[in-house]
Amino acid sequence: MDTTQEKLCATPCPIARGLERIGDRWSMLVLRDIERGLTRYDLIRTSLGIAPNILARRLSALTEAGLLEKRRYSQRPPRDDYLLTDAGRDFIPVLAAIAAWGARHNGEGALSRLIDEQDGHVVEPIVIDKVNGAPIGTRRLRIELPE
Repeated sequence: MDTTQEKLCATPCPIARGLERIGDRWSMLVLRDIERGLTRYDLIRTSLGIAPNILARRLSALTEAGLLEKRRYSQRPPRDDYLLTDAGRDFIPVLAAIAAWGARHNGEGALSRLIDEQDGHVVEPIVIDKVNGAPIGTRRLRIELPE
């Protein structure tokens, strides 16, 4: 781990620590595809058009960070499914929020949409405060550092 990464992991900022575990945009797209049901290396690689070495590193890092788990589905040749852990599933609403922001602010052209599979409606994610139900971003927030 380089000095910058060590500093991010040591900071009390949960955003910095979270980004350290997630990594980069490829990692987020890998998590998106696995949530969509593309759990095998070749399916993810085809979907993303990602170089094999980059995908292998991202899958390894996400597994090591506890967002994915590998489950062997073939011994010969050895092949694994990549499945979301609880931590990985907890990241899916973050991806939905990023998708909503991207559609709102970079939404030129045709865009994919999130559809609720139970009732078929287009999902419009918002992030709210669990205590009072207020949408985040409508009130000023402050960061309080630990003592």
